[in-house]
Amino acid sequence: MDTATRTGVLILAAAALITGLYWFRDVLAPFALAVFLWLVIDGFAEEIEIRLRIVPRWLALTMALGLVGSAVLVIFAVLAATANDLASSGDDYVQRLNTLLGGLYHLVGRTDAPTVGQLLTRLNPQAFISSLAQSVRGLASDALFVAIYVAFLFSAQSNFPKKLDALFRDPDGRARAAAISASMRHAMGAYLWVQTFTGALTALGCYVVMKLTGMDQALFWAFVIFLLGYVPTIGPLVGTLFPVLFALVQFSTYWQPAVIFAGISVFQFAIGNFMVPRMQGDSMNLSTLVVILMLSLWGALWGLPGMFLSAPLTVMIMIVLAQFPSTRPIAILLSQDGHPERGLKKTPQPGL
Repeated sequence: MDTATRTGVLILAAAALITGLYWFRDVLAPFALAVFLWLVIDGFAEEIEIRLRIVPRWLALTMALGLVGSAVLVIFAVLAATANDLASSGDDYVQRLNTLLGGLYHLVGRTDAPTVGQLLTRLNPQAFISSLAQSVRGLASDALFVAIYVAFLFSAQSNFPKKLDALFRDPDGRARAAAISASMRHAMGAYLWVQTFTGALTALGCYVVMKLTGMDQALFWAFVIFLLGYVPTIGPLVGTLFPVLFALVQFSTYWQPAVIFAGISVFQFAIGNFMVPRMQGDSMNLSTLVVILMLSLWGALWGLPGMFLSAPLTVMIMIVLAQFPSTRPIAILLSQDGHPERGLKKTPQPGL
């Protein structure tokens, strides 16, 4: 097969793959999130086994499941409490929003500023509420499927080595497949561990800043900052902007939003630029431009789940492409330094 034919086949295969990922996103996105949770829980279990050597595997896994399950319950409790607080303080926020809108219109020399109620009327609240209800139902359905997938992944985990032996009879091929699988699991596990640890640290620091300034719903916004930490590049920016905008609505003066903006920015910058690279090392090895492009691509394909998983999914694709001579040039372009395998054989460091 000549070079032109090979290139054409690769382009067609890539187009077919992207089309399949888009059309089957309702199935693939929850499954990818399930793999994400499975790796997080399994990683916690391994850490418990390492730290507490007397703990057996089943007990470490039970403790990890309890830890992650408790975190999910806490998140839902915080969301419920936030909804109640917003409902009880809604009139005050609406009044403050009307004041801000009036001030913005006055800055541009206009006096016909609309109220929040008028804006909501123009936005067709019935359609918005219907869309929101549909999204909530879809989220609940996806959460159920994710939980089922996670349970089946753990039940099938013990059979993975046997299936690998059955798929690859040749010892060399089996060893190569095991090495690729271990590299992908290492890269994704290292990324998830680093983002979880540094995201929790960032959220804790930002929570302290917001609480000290008297900001309402500080715990809720800390959870938002933590979750957005999994979204590369854009996540920290959004995680800084939203709490500051809420602070502008809550406070009648501007020094509190300024302090909150400065505090969150310091934590995001310091942890994101100094701690994350030191902990993550070479486990990702993705070009910054590639990270941004893949964030847009996975977001267009799978929405928010795709944005959360864009970096580890791209690393997995890069590792697979690097194993074949015909696709290795693509892997080299995706990598940071032209060496797709660099850092994959290193043991991930769980801390500094």
